[in-house]
Amino acid sequence: MPRRRFVLLDRDGTIIVDKQYLADPEGVELLDGAVEGLARLAGLGLGLAVVTNQSAIGRGRLDERGLERIHLTMLRLLNEHGVGLDGVYWCPHIPEDDCACRKPRTGLVDRAVAELDFDPARAFVVGDKRSDIDLGRALGATTLLVRTGEGARTENELASRPDHVVDDLSGAAAVIERLLAVENGTGIG
Repeated sequence: MPRRRFVLLDRDGTIIVDKQYLADPEGVELLDGAVEGLARLAGLGLGLAVVTNQSAIGRGRLDERGLERIHLTMLRLLNEHGVGLDGVYWCPHIPEDDCACRKPRTGLVDRAVAELDFDPARAFVVGDKRSDIDLGRALGATTLLVRTGEGARTENELASRPDHVVDDLSGAAAVIERLLAVENGTGIG
């Protein structure tokens, strides 16, 4: 039986509104199109995992317990709409720490692969920042830039283009569904 394919998703600016160092669970707000897109992806049988840089911890603006409360709030909001995630992986470091887990390095995905057993080169990486697209490139995965969050600005600044640019997670789901249909010989590219 083939391994399940995964969509690796950024958090801030992709699933929830980017509030620059979010520290209060009350501030978690799902982006328009997020629930619809995630539900559609899950309906395609794809696994869903969040990979997110959270330097607020390394900067002393948030502790791990606070981050856990934020993630539990995000998961609760998604669950209220019938959407579940297979995992949430985060890097607490600041860029200067030069760690292996901060995107665009692949350490977070390595952890996800160890726990969820998928081929990262067959994944879809969705996010609004250059680090998301660069992560996808490092994995050999299909990359999708969403214009939510910093995505519109990122689109104009990227030297290496993502494979696809979409307005939001709902648009990402439509593109991924189309790509899978073409792969399976059931759709037109």
